[in-house]
Amino acid sequence: MRLNTLKPAAGAKRGRLRVGRGASAGQGKTCGRGTKGQRARKGGYHKVGFEGGQMPIQRRMPKVGFRSAMKRSRAEVRLDELVKVEGAVVDLPALIKAQVVPVGTERAKVILSGEIKKAVTLKGVAVTKGARAAIEAAGGKIEA
Repeated sequence: MRLNTLKPAAGAKRGRLRVGRGASAGQGKTCGRGTKGQRARKGGYHKVGFEGGQMPIQRRMPKVGFRSAMKRSRAEVRLDELVKVEGAVVDLPALIKAQVVPVGTERAKVILSGEIKKAVTLKGVAVTKGARAAIEAAGGKIEA
């Protein structure tokens, strides 16, 4: 077998149907559009999702879910991620530089997840009660 001898299987490719060329051509008269109505007309237009005036399905179904616009500017930091930050002082620019939080982050909060053994000083980063206890137990401190 060669690449230049490859062909589709017999009967796999059908010829293009020429509509409107008489009854013997198979698609004469109405050209497969049925009879009358908007879809049979030239330029028959309807909007996407339009159901002839019936309430469309996307409006019949209940609304569900919520996407917070604030989510993009907030971030959570686990305790074991604090070790990735160079230096003893951990603040928001340091977290962004260490790629612990995304670039567009405006506020970050340290949560109690994982463990920390290194003493770090948090500056301008929010902390949960459990995370505060874990950081202080490791010899770190939290500054406002």
